Amino acid sequence: MSGTADDRQTDTGAAWSFPMKGRTTFTWEYDTDRERLLALYQKGKDKQWDSTKRIDWSLEVDPYDVLGTPENTLALYGSRQYSRLNEQERRELRRHMAAWEFSQFLHGEQGAMICSARIVESVPDIDSKFYAATQVMDEARHAELFTRFVHDKIGMSYPISPHLKSLLGQALSDSRWDMPYLGMQVLIEGLALAAFGILRDRTDKPLPKQILSYIMQDEARHVAFGRLALRDYYKELTRREIAEREDFIVEGCYLMRDRLRMQEVWETLGFDMKECMEYMNRGPRMRAFRSRLFTRIVPCVKDIGLWGPRVRQAYADMGVLEMADRDLLALMKADEAQAEALDAERRELRERQHEVHGAIAEGRLTAADDDLTR
Repeated sequence: MSGTADDRQTDTGAAWSFPMKGRTTFTWEYDTDRERLLALYQKGKDKQWDSTKRIDWSLEVDPYDVLGTPENTLALYGSRQYSRLNEQERRELRRHMAAWEFSQFLHGEQGAMICSARIVESVPDIDSKFYAATQVMDEARHAELFTRFVHDKIGMSYPISPHLKSLLGQALSDSRWDMPYLGMQVLIEGLALAAFGILRDRTDKPLPKQILSYIMQDEARHVAFGRLALRDYYKELTRREIAEREDFIVEGCYLMRDRLRMQEVWETLGFDMKECMEYMNRGPRMRAFRSRLFTRIVPCVKDIGLWGPRVRQAYADMGVLEMADRDLLALMKADEAQAEALDAERRELRERQHEVHGAIAEGRLTAADDDLTR
């Protein structure tokens, strides 16, 4: 990005700003027949929730074992660098990895909030504006609860990854209205949704499981929104316009893949950077983890029509081309069902606790009555 001083990005560490490009679009056509998007808008309204009430913030979190995942699932496990660490250093490594991971989730949610606000401003049709407005609230809620989790429960945070920052900057500085959709709804949200799912399924800690499950319930709608809106629009574009968006997809996917190497963690801890980065690139755990992270992105990219030879070749190079045939709707339904099941489980537990407390109180009353009659 170049130009006068007013055109350039500014980054003070505490804030990052740059001028937005593109148009603000009003529409005076309020009638719409896109029932699927309106149904998604209705669901977005129905599914609003308060993170201070739905999440049980009284649950304790061990900052040195945030997720409780087995040691052999850690990214550096099996490397020479990991073998040189003592027990305390391994505990510290767990804390830094969790702080980095949840900090990136937090930064991504703020990016999603800004991107969805941009969509409200620039998208030309009214039904998309309606739905995107509900998403702004969703993303604000997610940023709020990740802020609380990172600062109150882990007690350590990391700045935004340069790879995530680069993709956000590209999506938001593009003048075309669909690019924030493509960058956020398809790439960043798609990868985040898969990452949340991996951690949700691995953790045995109740607080992070609640946070991840409930956010995923929202994110499933967001990915569906981007998929529906872009699939319709991309049918109207020329071959050259499609090729430009496919170039963006390829570059964005490589950025998303590379941001997972946690370079900032190894630098902060003073690890051997060359050794760590080689292991993160070639290690068996990270290869498997990376492939799972594209389970939502690849079928969505195919579905919206950005499936030219360069995109397919990039996914083949990444080892994720087979993800194209995953059933995206089934995955999203499962995400929503898991959140509902967790709510039901927690309600049942509260009811049982209430019954136990009631039985104890009744027993005390009975004992007191017996004492009085003696």
